[in-house]
Amino acid sequence: MKHPLKGGGRGAAFEIDMTSGPLLGKIVRFAIPLALSSILQLLFNAADMVVAGRFAGSQALAAVGSTGALIQLIINLFIGLSVGVNVLVARFFGGGHQQDLYETVHTAVLTAMVSGVVLIFIGIGLSRPLLTMMATPADVIDQSVLYMRIYFAGMPVMMLYNFGSAILRAVGDTRRPLYFLLVAGVVNVLLNLFFVIVVGIGVAGVAIATVVSQAISAGLVLLCLVKSDSGYRVKLKELRIYKNKLIAMIRIGVPAGIQGATFSISNVLIQSTVNSFGSIAMAGSTAAGNIEGFVFSGMDAFTQAALSFTGQNYGARKFDRINKVVWCCLLLVTVVGLVLGVGAYLIGPQLLSIYTDDASVIQWGMQRMLMVCVPYFTCGIMNVLVGAMRGLGSSITPMIVSIFGVCVLRVVYIYTLFPLNPTFLMLFFSYPASWVVTFIIELICFIGIRKHAVQRASGNLQANTD
Repeated sequence: MKHPLKGGGRGAAFEIDMTSGPLLGKIVRFAIPLALSSILQLLFNAADMVVAGRFAGSQALAAVGSTGALIQLIINLFIGLSVGVNVLVARFFGGGHQQDLYETVHTAVLTAMVSGVVLIFIGIGLSRPLLTMMATPADVIDQSVLYMRIYFAGMPVMMLYNFGSAILRAVGDTRRPLYFLLVAGVVNVLLNLFFVIVVGIGVAGVAIATVVSQAISAGLVLLCLVKSDSGYRVKLKELRIYKNKLIAMIRIGVPAGIQGATFSISNVLIQSTVNSFGSIAMAGSTAAGNIEGFVFSGMDAFTQAALSFTGQNYGARKFDRINKVVWCCLLLVTVVGLVLGVGAYLIGPQLLSIYTDDASVIQWGMQRMLMVCVPYFTCGIMNVLVGAMRGLGSSITPMIVSIFGVCVLRVVYIYTLFPLNPTFLMLFFSYPASWVVTFIIELICFIGIRKHAVQRASGNLQANTD
């Protein structure tokens, strides 16, 4: 039977009906383009760091890399709103609620633009004070501030891409965002080389290239939504904020954003501790962290699958499929996490040498990869449960559990156990320890949340959030 919100045109070929048929193949078909899209986004940053490290020196590499945790801290609250967009669009699309879907997508696009403008002022104004608080070394801080200020000037297009992609993911379309990022990624690499090698403006050129490439990907996503013939088509002249939809996005998205921001606080604390080991350790940690990002992208695709598939099936009242969705995602994320994480560590020296030819930097990076990459699959299974709970409309509970398990315990660890043996390995052991504890607690919570969600399913879908 034809889905009531599909237009039947070319756009429908990119969508996935998550509410019927075998799940495993559909989850894989959803996840692969999404993982590749995330990898391309990381390549933006990787290209920044490779060009900076190779052609502008280790200080430039440290300047670009040391801003990552801080940037995420500032933008995560707003990025969290896109999680709310994903949940609502999946629910209304799966349930065939045309008017609710229309109001959600138009609220989402306008909210993205407004959020981006707000972030320009926040990022530019707070970059130097916050980098100073992080004890960023004097030989790096000026370049770090410059990179952050240019980066934040591009926030409106970054927000537009994230919110627009959330809409497309919710209906199962993960392929077109991949194509758009491929185009933008090529532009980013070319502009990096041009601005740094030809023009010679170093870190500033790296940041400008990133902003331009983000603008291209955002423009293509918006064009995709405007030209769509499905129920999620965006009409630019009809953009407005629908209060009830914005409140629902906030109810689901803000806890997700707070969770992400809190994660970033613990990462900022760890980055500050890394900074105390000196600029060489900073460069090694930066390069290793970027490699870890690729492993995370492969796993995070299944977190997004759990969220979208759970949301659509909840909207369609097909509760028997939700457990199957979660088990499939847990199995897949474990396999992918082990293969990518262990594989990355085994060829770690070769991967790190892409960023630098300094043997000391590589040695520091390998220590971090041992503690993070190898057990990374435990982070993946933890996040799948978070995605499933959010797909059911529960956002506060996973936020509280994750903040306690990942952030509070990690901070306590740094101030209690780490001083007993203040080594690089001991610092990063805080990651796998916190992931395992959090997963156990989240599994218990998911069982209870799913049971409660099914019981209250006869009520208003928009009210089905904690």
